[in-house]
Amino acid sequence: WSMTIFARDVDTGMAKWLYQMTPHDEWDYDGVNEMILTEQQIDGKDRKLLTHFDRNGFGYTMDRVTGELLVAEKYDPTVNWATEVVMDPKSDKYGRPQVVAQYSTEQNGEDTNTTGVCPAALGTKDQQPAAYSPKTELFYVP
Repeated sequence: WSMTIFARDVDTGMAKWLYQMTPHDEWDYDGVNEMILTEQQIDGKDRKLLTHFDRNGFGYTMDRVTGELLVAEKYDPTVNWATEVVMDPKSDKYGRPQVVAQYSTEQNGEDTNTTGVCPAALGTKDQQPAAYSPKTELFYVP
């Protein structure tokens, strides 16, 4: 369960929900960046949110109470290891990144030097923290 965001019940310690950003993490992105907690309106409804700008170049916003994936989009236009994250809840690929075979270390085989992957292992955003401004309602991502 590397590359996973998960929530625990504060009273019991039991896991409530989880989401894996980069299943099998072929590129060593690790997913170590901070989770930004906000309260915002989505479709006119107040929601408690968790936003995470991952090293893999995708930004994720989730309902932090239910774990519902609300947004999963590239915030770096040069990302090429995946084309998108499937957002159709009826799809069996819901929430999964669509990996580009050319940049897949698993699909290319262990004796192939896969090159040109973007971002590199350090990621689009490494450990420098992002921030949210309630005044501008914008995220600021280094």
